Amino acid sequence: MLNVQPFAYGLVVENIYDNGAVFAPEVLDITDEQLLGKFQLGIANVASASLQIGYCTQASLPHTIINGFKNVLAVAVETDISFPQADTVKAFLLIPLHLRSQPPLLKLKLLRRLRK
Repeated sequence: MLNVQPFAYGLVVENIYDNGAVFAPEVLDITDEQLLGKFQLGIANVASASLQIGYCTQASLPHTIINGFKNVLAVAVETDISFPQADTVKAFLLIPLHLRSQPPLLKLKLLRRLRK
C-alpha cells in the first residue's frame, strides 16, 4: 500500500503583530470570566453615562424605573397617599431606629404588631 499515516499540523504562536504593535502570545489567554467581566463593566459604564445625561437606553431603563419608583414612594411616605408598597415602608419607618437592626423575624413581628 501507500503506507500513509494520519498526521496533524499546528502552529506555535511566538508573537502577535497588530497595527504596528507586537504582543506576547499570553494576550490570547482570556477566560470566559474575564471576558464577561469586561462586558459587564462596559454595560455598567453605558448605564451610568445614560443616567447622567438623561438619555434612556436599554442598560439604564431598569435604573430609571427604580429611581422613579423611589421618588413616588418618597412622596407617598410624606403625604397621605397609600398603596401596598408605601404602607410597608411607612410601617417600617414607625419602628424605632435601635430596633431596625434586629433579626428579620423580630422585624416581621414588629410590623405585624404595628399593623393591628
